[in-house]
Amino acid sequence: MKKLLPIGLIICAIGLFYSFKTADTVVDSQDIAGKLKWYSWEEAVELNKSHPKKFIVDIYTDWCGWCKVMDKKTFTNAKVIALIEKNFYPVKLNAEQKEDIHFQGKVFKFQGKGRRGANELAIALLEGKMSFPSIVYLNKKLEKITVSPGYKKPDAMIKELKYIGDNHYLTKKFAEFDGK
Repeated sequence: MKKLLPIGLIICAIGLFYSFKTADTVVDSQDIAGKLKWYSWEEAVELNKSHPKKFIVDIYTDWCGWCKVMDKKTFTNAKVIALIEKNFYPVKLNAEQKEDIHFQGKVFKFQGKGRRGANELAIALLEGKMSFPSIVYLNKKLEKITVSPGYKKPDAMIKELKYIGDNHYLTKKFAEFDGK
């Protein structure tokens, strides 16, 4: 019996090692396969010239806790990713980005006003209502469709993406589409 105990411990240790090793491999492959490719504003605008699509612009800040939760829980959902990739150019826009953004012959600069300041493009897209996270939807001509402020769970995001992505917004209000 004394000889079996060390052998049992060795077998358990090997089993634990391989289970952790396998778990790491699974997580890594999910990270690669389950990631949404986000574009900068300039990249998406350039892509839109040759292959027009709507835009979904995630306006966030580095300090926003709900922005981080949305990144981890909503923008990693397979259905959310599939709908975005099908119908939109996904753009991440840090509202407090200090680098200039060039768009339609204009340079959008960082404005150091308020508590933290913000980039002029974020201010323009949100019409000065600086709430994070906020999703801004644009049509293929880069005209604003709507602004959707606040954290969204995957199911709510899926409804919104279908509403905008399938052009239901052209014929009915979201409440009608959502059945409320």
